[in-house]
Amino acid sequence: MTRGPSAGGIGRRGFLKGGIAAAVSLGLGVPAVRATGNDALRVQRLAWAGIRLQLANATLFVDPLIDPNIWASALADPMVAVDDAVGDSYVLVTHRHPDHYDASAVAAALRNGGTLVHAEGTSFHPLPANVRERLSPPWEPQLLGDFTATPVPAVDGYGDRQVSWVVSAGGRRIFHGGDTMWHGNWWRIGRQFGRFDAVFLPVNGARFSWRKPASDESAVLTPEQAMSAATILGARYLVPIHYGVSGAEGYAEVDDVLGRLQRAAAPGGPQVRILRPGEWLDWD
Repeated sequence: MTRGPSAGGIGRRGFLKGGIAAAVSLGLGVPAVRATGNDALRVQRLAWAGIRLQLANATLFVDPLIDPNIWASALADPMVAVDDAVGDSYVLVTHRHPDHYDASAVAAALRNGGTLVHAEGTSFHPLPANVRERLSPPWEPQLLGDFTATPVPAVDGYGDRQVSWVVSAGGRRIFHGGDTMWHGNWWRIGRQFGRFDAVFLPVNGARFSWRKPASDESAVLTPEQAMSAATILGARYLVPIHYGVSGAEGYAEVDDVLGRLQRAAAPGGPQVRILRPGEWLDWD
């Protein structure tokens, strides 16, 4: 369901490309052909859990964060600007928590217009001017120009509604996990979508003490759980996100996050690729 100004026609070429992308996203056996040159997909890590997917004439963000006040001094990540989107612009949001839905980041990313895409049953208002809204039912592919994005199950540490995103574009398929916990749908997602070029997964095993009675159980994937999820998904690369908070009241990460993640890697399995905010993933 789309609200706001009309998205306009996509044309025969766009329709055919979107149909192929949808088939790939649905796991219908269409092989992923690696794109090169202007059709290739580039992926940049942003602050905290955010990423940018870049095509020659289109930009898609997932959970962009630019407001330094969200974590204040507890997060050392530099904020990466998102007001320079190229071509058609889209923002996917995994859930409403302010470290994943930063209204100022959405407004900056879509300052020239575009589409905010989120799970059906969640609400993000007021919308910035000239921004369309698309509500996405679970497992239903969304054709966003040359991107195809599908919301899949995730589990939030608070029990709030959350999704992860599968995105196909430029001959690549990536997964963004938001801040999900371990859950039983990893196998279903892996069977449905096949192998992933890269998965961006939370790894800090965060524990919250402000919910009472408090629990010592991790409410976000631990490094070892993230590696297990990446293995089930058939990932080529595992890029860790959602880590690096220290000193936030009532919020604690596991120790040695990146060291534990690297030690969990096994020969022949997903390769760990650590990107600092602002860095781009090198597919080779």
